[in-house]
Amino acid sequence: MTPPLPFVQSRQIGRYTVHAIQAGYQALDGGAMFGVVPKTLWQRRILPDEKNRITLGMRCLLVEHESGLVLVDTGAGNKEDAKFKDIYGLQNEATELEADGSRRTALEAGLRTLGYTPDDVAVVINTHLHFDHAGGNTFVDAAGTVRASFPKARYVVQQGEYHWAMHTNERTAASYFARNWEPIIAAGSFDLLEADGEVLPGISVLRTPGHVPHHQSVLVDGGDGIACFLGDICPTSAHLPLPWIMGYDVEPLVSLETKRWLFKRAADERWLMIFEHDATHPWGRVYHDGKAYTLQSDP
Repeated sequence: MTPPLPFVQSRQIGRYTVHAIQAGYQALDGGAMFGVVPKTLWQRRILPDEKNRITLGMRCLLVEHESGLVLVDTGAGNKEDAKFKDIYGLQNEATELEADGSRRTALEAGLRTLGYTPDDVAVVINTHLHFDHAGGNTFVDAAGTVRASFPKARYVVQQGEYHWAMHTNERTAASYFARNWEPIIAAGSFDLLEADGEVLPGISVLRTPGHVPHHQSVLVDGGDGIACFLGDICPTSAHLPLPWIMGYDVEPLVSLETKRWLFKRAADERWLMIFEHDATHPWGRVYHDGKAYTLQSDP
């Protein structure tokens, strides 16, 4: 049973307070979400509906940082039509109108419950530019104009991912929509990275390729423990087995090796793992039980 929107869960990562904001739900084909894994196996962890779809979250992470609020990923936004929402089982609409008369999403509603507005966000980090991770970068206002959702923020993504998004093919075009970043590029507000490294003190990006070639995860180091926002390299807690890889991944064997080194480091260093698409489990720690990686719940 998924909680009603907006749904916010908060905790401390050392000196930082972080908030997991459920920016909506979507329903995607279970077979596509688990690739070559047989349904008889994956349905033991996530039950499909009558259309073989599983319910997924679109969790974003808000970090209260001394330099300002940092938001990791932005959900699907408010720009898609009814047909699109039906295809992807998208549920993310806010119940309240904004001051400009536009209807935004559960992400903005979640910010509001925490006492913040989009103007308070200083940095937006995109793990990648697929519509369910970067769609909320921009919004369509009441007049029909597409604008930056967080007008005072610097946006951050890998340069290789931006190039990949701008040069789609028949396999990738359905996931990338230029309206999700064009107004930000035009304003000069996108910072394009070319490596791992700190975005702000205590907040860094770590390239985790496979889902797409230039995917990045985000590390939050509060001085007393590290959290890793996984993005799509491990979308739910059900994807912890190394070969349980999405059919959506363009480089599945790269995903396999990324998961191998990432999970080993996470287990060795006791990271808190944050799952973006898990509808019910926001986070946990992983350990290897001698056969496979297993989730240890962390309240």
